[in-house]
Amino acid sequence: MDDDLKHLEQRVDDLIRLCGKLKEENDDLRLTREGLLEEHTKLTEKNRMARARLETIIDRLRSLEKG
Repeated sequence: MDDDLKHLEQRVDDLIRLCGKLKEENDDLRLTREGLLEEHTKLTEKNRMARARLETIIDRLRSLEKG
């Protein structure tokens, strides 16, 4: 009976450590996700601005071609 209790105690300790490790990993993943979302937002905006500039250039070229 004493061995069973020690084994159970060891398992509980293992689970507590595992939960702590998983919490840290989850926190790290959340931070990484936030960083990636921020980077995605910035890149999307840069892409939008580049597209607008390119459309302006194309419109100018078309105007020059017609004129």
